[in-house]
Amino acid sequence: MSQQTNQSWGGRFSEPTDAFVEKFTASVDFDRRLYHHDIRGSVAHATMLERVGVLTADERDAIIGGLAEVEREIEAGEFPWSVKLEDVHMNIEARLTEKIGITGKKLHTGRSRNDQVATDIRLYLRDEIDAIDAELARLRHGMIELAASEADTIMPGFTHLQTAQPVTFGHHLLAWQEMLARDHERLRDCRKRVNVMPLGAAALAGTTYPIDRHVTAELLGFERPAENSLDAVSDRDFAIEFTAFASLLLMHLSRMSEELVLWTSAQFDFIDLPDRFCTGSSIMPQKKNPDVPELVRGKTGRVYGHLMGLLTLMKSQPLAYNKDNQEDKEPLFDTLDTVKGCLKAFADMVPAIEAKADNMREAARRGFSTATDLADYLVRKGVAFRDAHEIVGHSVAYGIAQKKDLSEMSLDELRQFSDIIGEDVFEVLTLEGSVAARNHIGGTAPNQVRAAAQRARDVLQAMRGEG
Repeated sequence: MSQQTNQSWGGRFSEPTDAFVEKFTASVDFDRRLYHHDIRGSVAHATMLERVGVLTADERDAIIGGLAEVEREIEAGEFPWSVKLEDVHMNIEARLTEKIGITGKKLHTGRSRNDQVATDIRLYLRDEIDAIDAELARLRHGMIELAASEADTIMPGFTHLQTAQPVTFGHHLLAWQEMLARDHERLRDCRKRVNVMPLGAAALAGTTYPIDRHVTAELLGFERPAENSLDAVSDRDFAIEFTAFASLLLMHLSRMSEELVLWTSAQFDFIDLPDRFCTGSSIMPQKKNPDVPELVRGKTGRVYGHLMGLLTLMKSQPLAYNKDNQEDKEPLFDTLDTVKGCLKAFADMVPAIEAKADNMREAARRGFSTATDLADYLVRKGVAFRDAHEIVGHSVAYGIAQKKDLSEMSLDELRQFSDIIGEDVFEVLTLEGSVAARNHIGGTAPNQVRAAAQRARDVLQAMRGEG
């Protein structure tokens, strides 16, 4: 073999790789973040090879000791990464061989970079999912506790961004929490399919060595080895599924961000975000910009793009492994980084939200938000709903003209639209009476909001126990 060709695969080549192609095809600049998981997988592989008699105990120990030295070099920033060695796997293996000699070359027995990288990505993603799981739980906990403390804080509920009916801030926060609860379940479900081990599939067809894949899977904490060698090396569904989870999560965080941006505006003035989550303007000294929610809202698009990119990457690939799959890492890594950053920002920020209760209540009062309660009152008095709807519509039109809310009208004013209306009507026209009347599971009554918060706490606590 010419000394000018790649030492890991250059035996059949008569000339070295073009310098541009060498750089173009290398992945070490971004896949080096897999180093810990690559070394962990190699330690398990070497351990298994010794158990089945492919390596001696001394060879296994030399490999494991050498890999530990390599990991220390990487973590100390002293590792000599090389584009010529293409990727994290060959960089580590070459350095191992430099340290322990020919025994280092035996590590790759019974495996290929195809099953190696598939294993590394799953190990890495599994750990990242666990970190995201913990941060998502932290955000949900903060949201639940804030909701419980704001169970009585009245605010307008909206449809079409128009005042609809009064709700409470706590009830609204628990709606956000429900979105995140579904995301949390999806994340846990995704992890199950990540936790399958490709190692042992080799390049695509398995290996003739007497490996024991169950031993390796147990050492690495995988639930089981992958069933089919062709699928094991070429499957990237798990990365797509995680990015789909991330897209839904960011969509929910973006919806929350939109409301936070609106609520901090002078036009709404419903909440205050602490200064540490905001920035100012270089020209307008009065400005306090909600940059954290705005940026989370903006980052949602990049995650959507990564989902479409991964779907497109895989849509035309024949079995088994293709070089296309090298393009899976950057979108996956960026998605992971984006999700973790957005969750941390929200988990820090949400518990610090300060509700401006008076402003929220006044906004609910201004928008005729108890009109539905008046219609329901008339129905309970025997009026058909469609007739009640029309009666209340006339009373609202009168209120707009007189600049009076329904609760501010006198009994005589209300009775001009229906003589069925009596003194007891004012019990349902108050904002407090309105929210309290929806006293059922999922409703706005403060006691129901507190009960819902407790149920959410219990579910989250159970999830944390399972995790």
